[in-house]
Amino acid sequence: MGNGTSRLYSALAKTLTSSAASQHPEYLVAADPEHLEPIDPKELLEECRAVLHTRPPRFQRDFVALPADCPSSHPPIRVMQWNILAQALGEGKDNFVQCPIEALKWEERKCLILEEILAYQPDILCLQEVDHYFDTFQPLLSRLGYQGTFFPKPWSPCLDVEHNNGPDGCALFFLQNRFKLVNSANIRLTAMTLKTNQVAIAQTLECKESSHQLCIAVTHLKARTGWERFRSAQGCDLLQNLQTITQGAKIPLIVCGDFNAEPTEEVYKHFASSSLNLNSAYKLLSADGQSEPPYTTWKIRTSGECRHTLDYIWYSRQALSVRSALDLLTEEQIGPNRLPSFNYPSDHLSLVCDFSFNEEP
Repeated sequence: MGNGTSRLYSALAKTLTSSAASQHPEYLVAADPEHLEPIDPKELLEECRAVLHTRPPRFQRDFVALPADCPSSHPPIRVMQWNILAQALGEGKDNFVQCPIEALKWEERKCLILEEILAYQPDILCLQEVDHYFDTFQPLLSRLGYQGTFFPKPWSPCLDVEHNNGPDGCALFFLQNRFKLVNSANIRLTAMTLKTNQVAIAQTLECKESSHQLCIAVTHLKARTGWERFRSAQGCDLLQNLQTITQGAKIPLIVCGDFNAEPTEEVYKHFASSSLNLNSAYKLLSADGQSEPPYTTWKIRTSGECRHTLDYIWYSRQALSVRSALDLLTEEQIGPNRLPSFNYPSDHLSLVCDFSFNEEP
């Protein structure tokens, strides 16, 4: 292993203690990128794969090209949405009964997560259940050219787990060579006028190639059956905030999130019928263009097997076109033990789309 990869390995191996993580009050505001030596993404990918050499090979996922109404003179914008599974929850609370505990070891699982990000090289990255922001994602991704923002849950369930790494929350990253940050808002979602434990980040970016502005938002709504009305209220609050931030939909919008809601729920219907004129990108992969995927998460817990569609990428249908979308893993690829596994680091699948602005006539 050469000096370059040795330096990378030391970056990969570095882990903050939970006490160190808790000494970061700056997690409440956008973190500045660290002024460290840049990393070549190919070198980091190679290093991740070296760490993962004993694991089975990852499955191939292909992009599906989608017909677009308007040609674009600028490169597409790749957006990745992913609930990466908080380490404290995966090891301490989620009870994935078919997943060997060795598959959840952070030193290897973080390399699987990074490998997935590096394989698709998103321009904008929206993550949920991030509890290793300061010791892993912010230092490494900033060296890859991303600017990041982290907003934790006020009462993260990770803090109930012994030897936790601090609270989990949402994180939003964008490539600084493609975008300039215009403004940023950390939103604590409300439901029935009450402040809740769920959060969102919304940022207005300016594309350096085209000077177009784009609002990107990431969120993670309340989980579990029985909380449908609560999720609906949180969704309405987020839409109201986004209405203001986008100046009544004048700024094109992309919303990424784990909504913890099937398409039959009210919160989904609120987004589908909003005056922001949003469409769900992954519907475009269906034969009729109207149906969501059969699942975005698939796991086996002590309570039984759960297969649900909970994750979405919403976009302004008048201002933006989806050029392509990353197909999901098949049931055969996922395997009988479901997710997470030695092959895949999270119980949720990543969603990746290429967008372009619809050119003015």
